[in-house]
Amino acid sequence: MDKQQLSKDILKLVGGEENIDQVTHCMTRLRFNLNDNQKADKATLKNTPGVMGVMENGGQFQVIIGNDVPIVYNALVGNMSKSPNADNATSSALTGEKKKRNPISALFDFISGMFTPILPAITGAGMIKGIVAILVALGWLSDTSSTYIILSAIGDGAFYFLPIILAISAARKLGSNMYIAAALAAGIMHPTITALLADGHNSSFMGITVIAATYSSTVIPIVLAVWIASYVEKAVDRVIHASLKLLIVPTVTLLIMVPLTLMTVGPLGTVLGNGLSGGISWLFDNMSIFASILIGGTMSLLIITGMHYALLPIVVGSMTTLGYDFIIPLMFAANLAQGGAAFGVGLRSRNSKTKSLAYSTGLTAIMGITEPAMYGINMKFKKPFIAALSGGAIAGAFMGIFNVKSYVITGLAGLPSIAAFVSPAISTLIYALVGGLIAIVAAAIITYILGFQEENVSEPVAAPVAEPATTTATTSAAVTEEAKAQDEQVFSPITGEVKPLSEVPDPAFSEEIMGKGFAIQPSEGRVVSPINGTVFSLSKSGHAIGLVSDTGAEMLIHIGIDTVKLKGQFFSPKVQAGAKITVGDVLMEFDREQIEKAGYTTITPVIITNMHQYESIESAGRTTIKEKDLLFTAKA
Repeated sequence: MDKQQLSKDILKLVGGEENIDQVTHCMTRLRFNLNDNQKADKATLKNTPGVMGVMENGGQFQVIIGNDVPIVYNALVGNMSKSPNADNATSSALTGEKKKRNPISALFDFISGMFTPILPAITGAGMIKGIVAILVALGWLSDTSSTYIILSAIGDGAFYFLPIILAISAARKLGSNMYIAAALAAGIMHPTITALLADGHNSSFMGITVIAATYSSTVIPIVLAVWIASYVEKAVDRVIHASLKLLIVPTVTLLIMVPLTLMTVGPLGTVLGNGLSGGISWLFDNMSIFASILIGGTMSLLIITGMHYALLPIVVGSMTTLGYDFIIPLMFAANLAQGGAAFGVGLRSRNSKTKSLAYSTGLTAIMGITEPAMYGINMKFKKPFIAALSGGAIAGAFMGIFNVKSYVITGLAGLPSIAAFVSPAISTLIYALVGGLIAIVAAAIITYILGFQEENVSEPVAAPVAEPATTTATTSAAVTEEAKAQDEQVFSPITGEVKPLSEVPDPAFSEEIMGKGFAIQPSEGRVVSPINGTVFSLSKSGHAIGLVSDTGAEMLIHIGIDTVKLKGQFFSPKVQAGAKITVGDVLMEFDREQIEKAGYTTITPVIITNMHQYESIESAGRTTIKEKDLLFTAKA
């Protein structure tokens, strides 16, 4: 691939040099601060050979390139009349981001960053509630038994104490003290406060009215309270001497915020939350079919743009306030429609490789993981994606007609989450299954009828094999496309907790655009080699390391998200590009606590970027892991 031509194409498609305020790059992507993001031709960029994806994050326009990004960046800068200074660009980009950041994108970023970490807790609790409902419906469990009471408590616990869980997550996202936030939530949920406000009569604090409200299982009151508390905490922190911070800052913050929440913020948030839930309920009660068609048909578009995160508070609020939700069934329909469209591609395609990929990704989509089918098949061939949206709308109409509800929150809206639709009326489950079948069949038929121009679409693009370049690569690290891959065992580079890539708060990783693998939430600040091979590249900021194994697997270890903005602070590389390595060799040390204190997550994706040479990834099945434990195997 001609990197010089690619850089010229990118320069033109982002709106030309005059539209570029600053440009820099990290390990995998070009990061532009554009004067006007609307002038960039995002659609054409996505379909440009050599471009793996395009994202807008916090006002920054990002073009995902992969391992070749230093080459493309150098060529891009060479084609500009005025070359930006990388360090200045990063600094300017940071300040510019704060000035120009779109409030809507900032809100979505906050919501996604707050809800994504807590989804495992509420998903697990929700599935337990679903299992209990199935056991009761089948008559295998009595709803008066102590076993039922204990299981119900396990399922209800995360939802009842949701304000405390949300307080911790919101504070982490806002960069304030998570434990002060938890104490704030615990204060308004204390049994004596609950009892004081339970009778519906207003009380008072120092002569000021405390409005009766219920805070268990709510979302908006605690989010508003923690947001305000973050400013109070930082304001107090600025004026207090360092020797007194530990004592004074939390004391003053809690003394101000708990009464303020009970008197104003909490009741306001309760009204807003009830209003949202009531509004959604009214919409589905009075315009059910229209709302279901609209949401079912556009859900995949919302997911692509990240706007689906705005629905999370509504879903959680409806579930905790009303006991059910109308949106999850439409997510279920949209996901199954993506799978159906991929099946339609498999039925119509004459290419054996396309058929195999379409069927396999279609299967994962109906299990709730849509990205491989959506990005690897349907969006590549375009018309199948339109068919998937149509299938979601048709199934949505059916869901609306029969008033299908979800009674628990599920992590993946696919067949494994079918327990979410179990209720005392078994018809809800039946209608959900029929609606899902309609989504699959309708999308597949529409795909088959519309057809697609297979010859004009390349196979799904994986990370390109990097070429030898400047100081970041060596000729010995180059791997040819024709080289036959072998099974590759990847050992853990970090001690910590294993997470699926879907939990990484960056679509380039969570949607597997960059490659496949797993993420690790570090408990220690050290990275060791997961393979025997060569250090292919090392970012100037130290946050990302590229490796090539002796058998040809190309890997990326990306420490944290957006940590490129730290410009190397808190990172201490122990190797250089071109170094030969064996499993267990120390590659990097980093100050985990300081990075998190600066407001960045340290979750670390460990991925294979040349996945086109492998059939699958097989997990070693660990949830916690130590350095040099087997993490996964890439099967050739």
